[in-house]
Amino acid sequence: MSAFTDYFTDNQKKNGKQGVPCEIHSCPELIECIRQVGFLPLLESGIPGFCAEGLMAEECRFTTFPDGSWEWPLWQWKGSVIREGGCVYGKFFAGKAGFIGREWWADFYNWRHSNYPEPESDSIEETILSTLRERGSMIARELRAACGLTGPKMRSLFDNYINRLQMACCIVTEDFVYPTDKHGREYGFGWSLLTTPRQLLGENACQCPRTPEESYRRMTAHLARLLPDATEKQIQKILK
Repeated sequence: MSAFTDYFTDNQKKNGKQGVPCEIHSCPELIECIRQVGFLPLLESGIPGFCAEGLMAEECRFTTFPDGSWEWPLWQWKGSVIREGGCVYGKFFAGKAGFIGREWWADFYNWRHSNYPEPESDSIEETILSTLRERGSMIARELRAACGLTGPKMRSLFDNYINRLQMACCIVTEDFVYPTDKHGREYGFGWSLLTTPRQLLGENACQCPRTPEESYRRMTAHLARLLPDATEKQIQKILK
């Protein structure tokens, strides 16, 4: 058992109540887990067990079937977690996707904005942001087309800019949009519906009474308690 799941097991015993289950079986349980831990990468984070996938019960893991179809409850829950869980989702952790609880968003936003400069005027990043702010929310491929980034090899370039803007907390995921087949059934991995944190959460959610350094110390102290076996370097990687 990882240090992450050990943490919850110990808390359950100390508090004499159920708390967050070490195995997650449903979307509501995942939402409750994110509320309690504050930071949760979707997939492997570099810290053993510290990810949503690592907490999933066996029946909620990725499964393929003989006909080539697949089922992945964790992936399918992402949109519901954002809409119903009051958390923020994006590629925040060393370029990998994950969730941040609302309680910690202001500190995380405060710290990241102090480390990433604002996009320069007339830069591609500034064009992406201004287009998104004007439209409110867009799926990635529509945003790329609206910014005129449709030429050869532009998709990978655009994705790099989007990833950096997410790491800077300038862009977050509002929901997921899925194509439908002729029977009206959703399929595939879905498209991220992108927006800005202020559009999604409101101006007040992005205001923090602490300095960036105070926010960073608050978050590192929390993660050190949550992940007692993690090294300082591993925790820094999550936050930086």
